[in-house]
Amino acid sequence: MTEKIVLLLVLNSLTYAAVLFVMASGLTLAFNLMRVVNLAHGAFYLVGGYVGLSVLIITGNWGIALIAGGLTMAGVSIVIERFLLSQVRGNFLAQALLTLSLAIILADVSLAVWGGDPISIPSPTFLNSPIYFFGIIYPGFRLFILLIGIIIGVGLWFLLKKTKLGMAIRASVDNREIASATGVNVDRLSVMVFALSAFLGGVAGVIGGSFLALAPGEDFKILTLTLVVVIMGGMGSFGGTIIGALIISLILSIGRLYVPQFSIFLTFVPMVLVLSIWPHGLFGREK
Repeated sequence: MTEKIVLLLVLNSLTYAAVLFVMASGLTLAFNLMRVVNLAHGAFYLVGGYVGLSVLIITGNWGIALIAGGLTMAGVSIVIERFLLSQVRGNFLAQALLTLSLAIILADVSLAVWGGDPISIPSPTFLNSPIYFFGIIYPGFRLFILLIGIIIGVGLWFLLKKTKLGMAIRASVDNREIASATGVNVDRLSVMVFALSAFLGGVAGVIGGSFLALAPGEDFKILTLTLVVVIMGGMGSFGGTIIGALIISLILSIGRLYVPQFSIFLTFVPMVLVLSIWPHGLFGREK
């Protein structure tokens, strides 16, 4: 019995870590190039999930809903970056206030359009069957979520390390002025990266809404956990994002099983311990 509980904890941690990783990788992208800790990222998650639900109702196709949720938030982010964030570039306080205001506006819009009742996005029918896994029965859809997280992680690694666009992004991260002087259109690159960041937030909303629930307040809840993951792993570090997501999701799984009333509180403990030893996070570096 103990072995089965441990295996369930590990699998639940891995699947939830996949959602946190997708969210945190989007936030890390925005911070890496634009130096914007986007407090509207949780709202991208919530609205992207609701859009995915609406598209699923119309089309009946979960894959189309997943892409639609991501693309919708990417489109919204382009408008935000071009007309709002570009006006306060370099002003961190203004950026924080602006993105927080946008988060509240998007949350209110979603409440007006989709209501305040918790809603779950139906998972794909062909993945609803349980899978017998090392003596336990586990939902096939959760393993599919883990696969999506791995695919996105590999895709981001390939984009950043093996493509010219990734080289331009990394050059702009290291020195924005020199990259611009060598011909890189840093402003256009910022829009593209912010759109990709929002796309990942919308995708995470559809994924998370399929095995959790969409409801008012879920945006700030997921944003809080995402910030803990990013800060503990190190701002701007994708390796740290993976490790942070795994640690936080494992603590959440254990906490919900044994001390559910303290599960959220416990997620802040490792962040405090890590920052007391490594002020820039596990894999962060001083900017």
